[in-house]
Amino acid sequence: ILTASLILALMVLPYMSAVMRNVFKMTPGVLRESAYGIGCTRWETARDIVMRYGIRGLLGGIFIGLGRALGETMAVLMVTGNAAVVPTTILEPLRTIPATIAAELGEAPAGGAHYQSLFLLGVILFFITFFINLCVEFISSRGKVRNS
Repeated sequence: ILTASLILALMVLPYMSAVMRNVFKMTPGVLRESAYGIGCTRWETARDIVMRYGIRGLLGGIFIGLGRALGETMAVLMVTGNAAVVPTTILEPLRTIPATIAAELGEAPAGGAHYQSLFLLGVILFFITFFINLCVEFISSRGKVRNS
């Protein structure tokens, strides 16, 4: 689990940082200059002006990274030990839902119980992703109402 977490963090970080960097650059210079003009420090300007101006973009970057991490299959399959057991510590091997589907779908006879259980895992993964998207929409809609 520890190795997979580190690998996923390294894979997701470039996506998130690229989106967040663009959000920071989109903040109008007038807002920054006016914050400096009233005596704000660089940290106060970043926290109170830049982050509040681009909060929806920052959340978008976070959820893009989360979506990438949820859908990642092969890297996790290769580094987690590919063991279909429930781990008790972060140093034990495991298998994620996408990795289970990828590893066992070729072995499952079509229409059998094994195939149906893999299909159910896909449905569970779909609902997890759907729930995360609903949360993003809820957070995004709250930001639109508040900014209007």
